[in-house]
Amino acid sequence: MEDHKNKRIGFLLERTTRNAKLSFTKAFKKLGVDITPEQWIVIDTVNNNGTMSQKSIGKLSFKNAPTISRIIDNLVKKGLVDRIEEKGDRRKTSISITANGSNLINHCQNEVDRLRNLSWDGLSDSDYEDFTRILDKIFENFEVYE
Repeated sequence: MEDHKNKRIGFLLERTTRNAKLSFTKAFKKLGVDITPEQWIVIDTVNNNGTMSQKSIGKLSFKNAPTISRIIDNLVKKGLVDRIEEKGDRRKTSISITANGSNLINHCQNEVDRLRNLSWDGLSDSDYEDFTRILDKIFENFEVYE
């Protein structure tokens, strides 16, 4: 077994994630939008998938139940999503995007797309394939600790 103790994957991932989140935070502020990158992930997930359960949103966004609940609470307060109680079982709710949420998505989408494109500046489709393959493998390697 090779020794990889000097290959600081956690540091590299954290550094990159922090910089990406900061870029998105600045972009949202510049657009005059009161939303965090984490909130964007949730509202974008609902926008792309339609009305769905909190559990499904959590799975698609890789966020745990308490975190998803907190983010959705904030999005509901901002009028960007609605909780819809299931008839017969008040514990089950679905989340849907509101008209204000759709407007926010439309307002931000070009800037989000610009940042996504910027992140791949100077990199090829092959680089992206290698990157996702490597990250998927690292993700699988750590699944044993879940």
